[in-house]
Amino acid sequence: ESAVVWDNVWPVDLPGNSDGGNGWVQLERFAKAGVSAIGITLAGDNHNSAEALRITAWARRELQERSSLLLVEKVEDIVTAKRDGKLAVVFQFEGTRCFERDLNLIDVFYAMGVRQTLLAFNSANCTGGGCAERVDGGLTPYGRRFVREAERVGMLVDLSHVGRRTSLDALAIAQKPMVFSHSNANAVHPSFRNIDDEQARACAATGGLVGISGSSEYLGDPKCRTQALFRHVDHYVQLLGPSHVGLGFDVIFDAEHVNQWVRARPDEWPMAQDPAWPGFNYAVPEQIVELIGVMLANGYSEGAVEDILGRNYLRICSQVWT
Repeated sequence: ESAVVWDNVWPVDLPGNSDGGNGWVQLERFAKAGVSAIGITLAGDNHNSAEALRITAWARRELQERSSLLLVEKVEDIVTAKRDGKLAVVFQFEGTRCFERDLNLIDVFYAMGVRQTLLAFNSANCTGGGCAERVDGGLTPYGRRFVREAERVGMLVDLSHVGRRTSLDALAIAQKPMVFSHSNANAVHPSFRNIDDEQARACAATGGLVGISGSSEYLGDPKCRTQALFRHVDHYVQLLGPSHVGLGFDVIFDAEHVNQWVRARPDEWPMAQDPAWPGFNYAVPEQIVELIGVMLANGYSEGAVEDILGRNYLRICSQVWT
């Protein structure tokens, strides 16, 4: 009730694709579970710039028609939304192909409300490698320019789904905090999408954080139990301290829809090459309350819990957003 609770990743169903169970009405479920702010994924590596423009314009209109939601442009908007009983919404992109190598578009999309972007989504693009690539060539010269311009404009650089070498290259040149918005600990459960401790430490060194995903594939628990969430939270708390951990549940309410999509793209999702792969399941928003209880039961202070729930993101975005 008192804390800002920021779940930084939620892929809303886009126009023409309403089968994922992630329609706007589902945001009421997050609000009832106590979430104060949510990061909504719009365009990315599957879109060109014109498509990204239309999707972002559509999302802005959808928010304008819902009085219970508030589009976030500055950190203070999240505090205001919490006070007024609204859900703060942060726009983000999953990949940089939608910028089409035009760095001027970073400023344009920022003006439309986009405050965060992945560099790459599983596969390589012009900025660098994705985490599903057998060979990651690292951050490209264009990728370095993209990072510099994103930092200048104030767009938060997100390294989830990005290749290991590319992520480390980006962190090495970071002048502002960066994040892994939804990347669990490889030390707890090995996965091509999880990150190692070197990546996590490098991210924390920028002042950033690692967010915990609620996906079964990355948790290592088909049932996505709260104790599995806590194991990844606690690994990072012990490794980095509670000031560098956050939440990015990435909830899909209709898992079978996304499982069909993933199985059709085995080049981007290596586990889908196995015919016996059981598919994704996801933790649900209501487990945030359970997770708070587990953290407190394991000796976390209320201050540390509030940091993990959202205060860390407030700090980071106050340093990055302009």
